Amino acid sequence: MIFSGYNLKSLVMKHLITYSGFLAGACICFSCNSGQPNAVKEAKDSNARAMDSPAVSGNTSATVVPVSVSKDDAKFVVDAAAGGMEEVALGQLAQQKALSPDVKSFGAMMERDHSKGGDRLKAIAKEKNVTLPATLSPDMQKMADNLQKKSGKDFDKAYISMMIDDHKNDIREFEKEAKNGADADIRAFADSTLHMLHIHLDSAKVCNKRLKT
Repeated sequence: MIFSGYNLKSLVMKHLITYSGFLAGACICFSCNSGQPNAVKEAKDSNARAMDSPAVSGNTSATVVPVSVSKDDAKFVVDAAAGGMEEVALGQLAQQKALSPDVKSFGAMMERDHSKGGDRLKAIAKEKNVTLPATLSPDMQKMADNLQKKSGKDFDKAYISMMIDDHKNDIREFEKEAKNGADADIRAFADSTLHMLHIHLDSAKVCNKRLKT
């Protein structure tokens, strides 16, 4: 299916570039989930293996750099990174497919804000030696596949409904991390991002109300 001269693969590749190298060399595929590895689980497993592992020195390709944060903090970073990737990719899709100008504008805000948030999170993860996922989880991809098949008002309503649910869940998780996170930098990231998430949720609710009129 073609969207204004871009096929879906091109759209996603544009997302990868916009994400400031965060996903360099990776590919998010909305059209096929069969056999797709779970990059989010793999990132969590990699962090678990590296948790509290002693660093290996010398000329070896098996060097292990220990993760310098708790298991819960590392999980939050991975989940937040995956969620940010999803918001950026779907925001770009909304700009291409949405019928409502409000929904298109909302998609642009998602792309812009979550790209910036992804850059901040990437820097924190690098400092803490936390491995981030290179692609969406199969569950996220399945939701994206279902959304991509819709068009017109059906797309607008489904996308905004998804964004309301996503941001309610995000706010719960970010509030939990901001309150209970062990690492000061990750805790501060969660706390400073909450304002943006509340703005997104309020904006999605406004779009949803207008779609019903």
